[in-house]
Amino acid sequence: MNDKDIHISLTENGTNIKHSIPYEITRKVMKSEELEKFTGFEGHKNSFFQSIKSSIESIKFKTLIFNLIPILDWLPKYKIKSFLIGDVIAGITVSILAIPQGMAYGLLAGLDPVAGLYMAFFPVLIYFIFGSSRHVSVGTFAIVSIMTSKVVATYSDPNYGTPEAFKENSFSNYQVATAATLACGIFHLGMFVLQLGVVASLLSEALVSGFTTGSAIHVVITQTKDLLGISFPRHKGAFKAILSVKDIILQIPHANLYTVYVSVSCMIFLIIVNEILRPIVAKKTKLPIPAELIAVIVYTAVSYLMNFNENYKIDIVGKIPTGLPTPQFPSLNLVYMVAVDSIAITVVSYSIVVSMGLICAKKDKTYEVRPNQELLALGAANVFGSCFSCIPLACALSRTMVLYQLGGKTQIVSVVSALIILMLLLWIGPLFETLPRAILAAIIIVALKSMLWQFKDIKKYYKESKLDALVWLGTFCTVVIIDIDIGLLVGFILSLFTLYMKGFKSYSCMLGQVTGTEIYVDLKSHKNIKEIPGVKIFKYFGSINFATCSNFKKNLFENLNIDCHKIKAASHFDEKELNDRMKTLIIDLSAVAHLDVRGYRMILEIKNELKIMDVNVLLACVSDVVYTSIQRAVNIGDGEIEIFPTIHDAILFSEKKFE
Repeated sequence: MNDKDIHISLTENGTNIKHSIPYEITRKVMKSEELEKFTGFEGHKNSFFQSIKSSIESIKFKTLIFNLIPILDWLPKYKIKSFLIGDVIAGITVSILAIPQGMAYGLLAGLDPVAGLYMAFFPVLIYFIFGSSRHVSVGTFAIVSIMTSKVVATYSDPNYGTPEAFKENSFSNYQVATAATLACGIFHLGMFVLQLGVVASLLSEALVSGFTTGSAIHVVITQTKDLLGISFPRHKGAFKAILSVKDIILQIPHANLYTVYVSVSCMIFLIIVNEILRPIVAKKTKLPIPAELIAVIVYTAVSYLMNFNENYKIDIVGKIPTGLPTPQFPSLNLVYMVAVDSIAITVVSYSIVVSMGLICAKKDKTYEVRPNQELLALGAANVFGSCFSCIPLACALSRTMVLYQLGGKTQIVSVVSALIILMLLLWIGPLFETLPRAILAAIIIVALKSMLWQFKDIKKYYKESKLDALVWLGTFCTVVIIDIDIGLLVGFILSLFTLYMKGFKSYSCMLGQVTGTEIYVDLKSHKNIKEIPGVKIFKYFGSINFATCSNFKKNLFENLNIDCHKIKAASHFDEKELNDRMKTLIIDLSAVAHLDVRGYRMILEIKNELKIMDVNVLLACVSDVVYTSIQRAVNIGDGEIEIFPTIHDAILFSEKKFE
């Protein structure tokens, strides 16, 4: 290494620009195998058993326990003076929101309203122990509730409880729902063991938006009968949304006008408070106006005083049991029956919880959410909750954001909220028995406003990427027209297809040299650079594998302006044409993250074909991962090709050997 200043002159738009470089590097030209020997390269040892061995050897018992049970780590560090007041205020507020939402979503799941209140108590305590997020408000979620109702409708017997229904494979709504909850818990725990937390990242933003928007349409359809005071048979299987809409249209003339008045007035009240008053109040205090709870209390009182059910035939919630449910483990035979239907619920509930957890952790900046740990927390909470009449666990978007905005710092918020819900379950529940079901339906519909407004996202996705727009539209249409779980599957397949297409349409270019330097840049983007005579430098961005290797070859020959069909017959090229084209082709693999055996064989095939034209092919800038893949291919009998650590090494080598 010689320390001296070198002045390089570059001409740009007629202006001479001088750049001062403090030193130059002097060394011999090296091939990659020489560099690897010099540095002691051992290759990437990435076998499955080696990874397991390394993981076991690195385990520290105390760290393992603290990772599996996060409460052991953060609770001893809890700052009572700094955190307690904020956690208590947030906990009280969250419970106020959880009461009407829990009742509404319990009803949405095809169960009694009290089931939603169970959700705000039992699984919350388990998540408090195992969850890695300090802000997620777990409990009911509209989309998970509607997906659970589908399973309930499919496997439960509407005549359960009557003498003729006591037969094999006759199940109540609660039995089916808790079996689905246990199945989800088992799937979550299985995913935790296999460390499949990455699954959430495979659900693209376009897929989630299209799926939740389509699911919101299903929720609206199912709640319409309570909004209008009508009844129609529950449809099962594909196209049930279309059949339900048909029934609604036919039943509209028979709607109960008193029920309509109640539901519309409630929706107007909620919209005015949430959209007009709440933003004004938010400027003065962080405490939100509990519009939903106010509506529940007021309409329950009015319904009781005016006897809505008998005088106006308005359906009410009915009997709400006091106390806690008797623990009962779900039937394993029924769990087996609902397992396949529960897979979609498992993925959706996990994705929602992790997404909200990551958003809050990013804003808070004091802790990290671990996706795999969330699988353990959800799995344990669902298994425990399935014994206490709970549906699959998720989280509420609105409650989570309120919890964060009110200054809640830890899951102590959930404990405070759960204790208030416990008092409701033990003593206060029966006071809500005269609550009109239309009020709960109105609360659900208004809460879905943000999801329904996602319909305008299609325009955004179309501008950003037509493939993302395809994912959104395909997912949405399939969810609405066919069914929710089928829509999720179709969306997932379309997302994988777009990932493949984006990877397939990789970028490639030819490089030129910045005069007097070892810098090589894209010829198409930089006009003041030139190619080295007799040398072509091709750079490829993307993976070279069995799926993309033919595309790699096509891009290469297009950039070289060579008709690959003529290569087979060398007589098509006269001596002048051969000399004018090139003597050396250097393939820059610095932007290639993966190369499999089929991809390497394609490069060897290109080398052999260009040899007909007396062109030498060299590789440069190969990463360690790709270099290891090439070594494996060579070891199993594939041919060798000369590899260099930099483009400049390859050029100097070619000038010395091939000139």
